[in-house]
Amino acid sequence: MVYMVSEIIILIVAIVAAYLLWKVLKTVKNMVINTILGLIVLVVANLVLGLEIAYSWVVILACAIAGVVGALLIIVLNYLGIVF
Repeated sequence: MVYMVSEIIILIVAIVAAYLLWKVLKTVKNMVINTILGLIVLVVANLVLGLEIAYSWVVILACAIAGVVGALLIIVLNYLGIVF
């Protein structure tokens, strides 16, 4: 009887751990996709518009969090001469 209760507890913990791991990996996947799309927009803007935006950790973080919108914000800030 004691073994059965411990097995049920282990099963519940495993299900919760699997669910949490799935949530984290799903978030990481979305962040990687946002980062790649944002950096593609920056590369195209650098090539087409002749901008000289450096790929620093701030730029990559902005693209990771905001994706294409973050890249566009960086382009606008660079174009206005405010930063980057």
